Amino acid sequence: MDKLIAPSILAADFGNLQRDIEMVNNSDADWFHIDVMDGHFVPNISYGMPVIQAIKKHAKKPLDVHLMIEKPERYIEEFAKIGADIITVHYESTVHLHRTLTQIEATGCKAGVVLNLTTPISVLEDILPKCYMVLLMSINPGFGGQKFEDITYNRVKKLRKMINDQGLSTRIEIDGGVSNKNIKALVEAGADTFVAGSYIFRSSNQIETIRDLKELANS
Repeated sequence: MDKLIAPSILAADFGNLQRDIEMVNNSDADWFHIDVMDGHFVPNISYGMPVIQAIKKHAKKPLDVHLMIEKPERYIEEFAKIGADIITVHYESTVHLHRTLTQIEATGCKAGVVLNLTTPISVLEDILPKCYMVLLMSINPGFGGQKFEDITYNRVKKLRKMINDQGLSTRIEIDGGVSNKNIKALVEAGADTFVAGSYIFRSSNQIETIRDLKELANS
């Protein structure tokens, strides 16, 4: 399975958003990772529909929309309408997860589940066949620039075993503190899709940083 890099637009320069979108378009990155925060499910507020529409207008790669919001089922159709290609929702944020994933699939988007740092991997056992992707948080969600938590490696291994045991091809995405220091170990543990925000956008050569991550992940 190809290893994918998804720069997190939350870390972009919003005064120069089009420039940063073009940078991602011209890089070896595979997706745009879009973090939507509501100030309730997580303590931060990010951006809403108009900003995502603006990103979609210029983006030449899929939008990987990560909903860190309460009751995400209220907004699935709207996010699909404005250009999401993949929509992931937190296991902890919706009471009827199966229904919410079915709702995402009905819009034509790929559906995924996100697990917070200490939510057991075992909760996914019955829902895994409906997941195009599982996103494992490797930090506490809500703010960029946090330090990667090492418990993630073991969580990835458990999830990869569960996916293999069920004969599925579900992707494993990691979000939080991904860098050239840990990406190879994450691949070895079983992850294949990597979100990086501050690490990319604060680097002196963003295109090169993305290329470096992509090469490390696929080597």
